[in-house]
Amino acid sequence: MKEIKGAFPVLVTPMHEDESVNYEGLAQNIEKFIQEGVAGLCINGSTGEFVSLTKEERFKAVEIAVEQINGRIPLIVGTAAETTADAIEYTQQAEKAGADAALLINSYYSHPTEEEIYAHFKAVAESVELPIMIYNNPSTTGVDISTETLLKVGRDVPNITHIKESSGDIRKARDIARQGAGDIQVFCGSEELILESFFIGATGWISVAGNIVPRLATDIYESYQAGDIEKAWSLYDRLLPLCEFLEGSGKYVQIAKRSMELKGWAGGPCRKPRMPLTDEEDARLKELMANLETVNQ
Repeated sequence: MKEIKGAFPVLVTPMHEDESVNYEGLAQNIEKFIQEGVAGLCINGSTGEFVSLTKEERFKAVEIAVEQINGRIPLIVGTAAETTADAIEYTQQAEKAGADAALLINSYYSHPTEEEIYAHFKAVAESVELPIMIYNNPSTTGVDISTETLLKVGRDVPNITHIKESSGDIRKARDIARQGAGDIQVFCGSEELILESFFIGATGWISVAGNIVPRLATDIYESYQAGDIEKAWSLYDRLLPLCEFLEGSGKYVQIAKRSMELKGWAGGPCRKPRMPLTDEEDARLKELMANLETVNQ
């Protein structure tokens, strides 16, 4: 079993101009990320537009990613679905294909209760042997899962090993990391709380910004791990304006995809109803990337 720790870019799903999935581009991007030295990768997450993909497209993306990675780094696959039965199917497919872990959020439309969330996570996790990273993201689901429920399911279900904490409440991340030690590990899911999350015990980061600057994202984590806090802060200070743009724009998927194109990687349009960046947003992204020296020359 591969160790799940470090900065994991959560990838876009590249598309052609007709909005069909560019699987060749996905494989090419994965290879470039590996050459950049990332700790691991995550696909079929929110940044990958999983809710806009068909079941067949999600399955094929997993197969392409597993084949391209070929065991060189860990692969986390987003297996979220509105129903428990569908989430089980996605998670079992990820395990069968050869993924190293699954990323599982609670139902994102029905506003489930704490009891329903616990039962959902438990049922999906117990359907596989694959490590499960559960996910708390109230801005997406409308439900901020309690610290108690997250800790309980992490303690009760052996293969629930991690949580991506995206509430933006550093106190919650702290409490889970401290009280859940030995049962569940915290991954940062808030682009504006990266180093803060490491300080309170997070062991990794599911990174949207890692699409744009994978080496810088890795360097922040590795500098912190090496005890070079001054360097980590310096790198984080460079990255923070981009993180703030991603978090505050409401268009993090479009930003990530456009940045791939500006780097000369595979990006393409988002599926509608997502609209492209405005001219002003595009200019701001180019400015931020120029400051980070990531625009393809």
